[in-house]
Amino acid sequence: MARETLAQRLQERDAHRFVGRADELAFFDTVLVDDPPVSVVLLHGEGGIGKSTLLREVARRAAARGRSVWRIDGRDLAPAPGELERALDGVAEAAEPLILFDTWERIEALGDHLRRDLLPSLPAAAVVVIAGRGAPDAAWFEGGWERLVAERALGGLPRDEALVLARDCGATDAGLRAAIVDWAAGSPLAITLAAADPAWRPTALHDRPDVVRGLVRHIARTELDGGNRDVATVAALARTTTRSMLREVLPEVDADEAEAWLRGLSFAESAGPGVRLHELARAALRADVRRRAPERERELRRRIADHLTRRALAGNPYLLVDVAELIDDPTVRWGFGADGSVDYRVDVLRDHDRATLEAFVRERAGDDGWPATRALLDAAPERVVIGRDRTGVARGFCIAVTPDNAPPACDADPVLGPWLEHARATVPDGNAILWRDSRDLTATGVVSDLASPVMPIINTGSILRSGLVSPRVIYLPIEPGNTTGLAFAEAVGGRHVEALDVVVGREGRLCHVADLGPEGMLAGVRAAVYAELGLAVTPLERDTAAAQVDADTVKDALRNLQRPLALAASPLATGTAPDERAASVRALLEQAADAAFGRSPDEQLLREVIRRGYLEASTSHEAVASAMHLSRAAYFRRLRQASGRVAAYVLASRGD
Repeated sequence: MARETLAQRLQERDAHRFVGRADELAFFDTVLVDDPPVSVVLLHGEGGIGKSTLLREVARRAAARGRSVWRIDGRDLAPAPGELERALDGVAEAAEPLILFDTWERIEALGDHLRRDLLPSLPAAAVVVIAGRGAPDAAWFEGGWERLVAERALGGLPRDEALVLARDCGATDAGLRAAIVDWAAGSPLAITLAAADPAWRPTALHDRPDVVRGLVRHIARTELDGGNRDVATVAALARTTTRSMLREVLPEVDADEAEAWLRGLSFAESAGPGVRLHELARAALRADVRRRAPERERELRRRIADHLTRRALAGNPYLLVDVAELIDDPTVRWGFGADGSVDYRVDVLRDHDRATLEAFVRERAGDDGWPATRALLDAAPERVVIGRDRTGVARGFCIAVTPDNAPPACDADPVLGPWLEHARATVPDGNAILWRDSRDLTATGVVSDLASPVMPIINTGSILRSGLVSPRVIYLPIEPGNTTGLAFAEAVGGRHVEALDVVVGREGRLCHVADLGPEGMLAGVRAAVYAELGLAVTPLERDTAAAQVDADTVKDALRNLQRPLALAASPLATGTAPDERAASVRALLEQAADAAFGRSPDEQLLREVIRRGYLEASTSHEAVASAMHLSRAAYFRRLRQASGRVAAYVLASRGD
């Protein structure tokens, strides 16, 4: 008999706890059919109203009907070009995919990109559900989309369903259930929190905006005692809490039990290999612990910063965002560290951007300043990161290179030429990133607002796209008079190198260079956390254990085998230079593909599928399927099976 996995148990418990929403489920039953009456469902409602819970139930029902499910949480998409495409890898090959977007308000700026580029390429039977807090953008009801879109506002639970939820969450007394339901006004989150608290009284709180804060504070005095209180604090401070984080940050706590306890909370949900608290509960807990135990909060924030930095340095540069979120200082967060934007997203350079960038550069630097920028856009478009608004218009851009990925045209550039020469002479291992431009097109004048949502996402996108795990040296172009940029440069330890100051057209650039130490930018962000906590930075003990990976990490690496920079950023990589790191992952996967399969014909077929589909990848998947005399469905089924086998082999060889 097959042994039940923890994932299955979590699914079963979540399904068992689901209550109500009969009208919404009846609607989705009419949509999850072979010929859907609508293709896009726009689901919206206030925080804590149950959107995520409903999406999980819809996913279970769709899977039971044979649909493949992709679930994307807006909090999980890193601010780097191509992240959405990576998250949706394989969806075009599915016959009837269901794509669920949760926390849409964090990535709402992707709407135009979805409508224009991604959704039209999906299979005709695809269904997309977009769940967020605000009412949908009017653009969803224009240009023909109105015939394919349905809007559903998710309100509070009906009274009968709310009473059942309160009972299932622990309110055994009928009178108490009725009082909770009357007070919660249909909010499932408020009901579950109140019902779980045996000492709850309806007079405990009257002000609706403080519902969660008051409940969590009260529960903290009862259910979150001892070790659990610290566990909850860690989950409130960190974007995502993993078992390894709990083991390292709270060594006195049983990490397995602590993670299981977190997952059992009604206001927690799975997030990849970790657990994430509902944003309202997380904010309330964080505010409560800072008021109640500020010294403990500071100590746990320090430990979390150490843990995340170690993990990131082990090969996961995307954790830069997680470390940066521990910082409150807006000056540092202006430069890097972005956890999502309602109005902006990052993208690659596209042809229609050139006119926007040309108008901006000519206005700032004059007609003489444009030719040099245009030459770089022509020669190195892959080194450009664009920040777009909801309509797809460029509102910010970065041009950033490293000594290893700078094309020859950069040596002739009036800015990058002398800076690259300097970097190659002073940073021989090439672990440096040079920003030629980092521009907020929404700013008036040269000073960028500290609250700018554009600058953090384009700068972070440039870092994640550089192929460097943790750049040691950064070259910052500061326009004279840009006090915000200067404050950021000073905050990260930059020094003004006057010999590298340049003038392009009528615009000057002051070169500030920051050496962030042997462990680079990640350690620099950690140092900023320490500085904010009023602590002296201590040496960080490197994690000598293998970088933590899971099956998805290996599968991502297989899909990225033809993208060296993405491969270099994999937690599987070893070494320092991007080429060395990419080569290490390729060697690992090739060895696994050779060893993971047996000698039978079926086993060798799987090996050939993975080799042709990923390791060689000289043509499309469809062409490989045809060459191997496999139907499209059979090929992709075997490719998934083979990928799983390679992932299992890699994990077993690493002991993960």
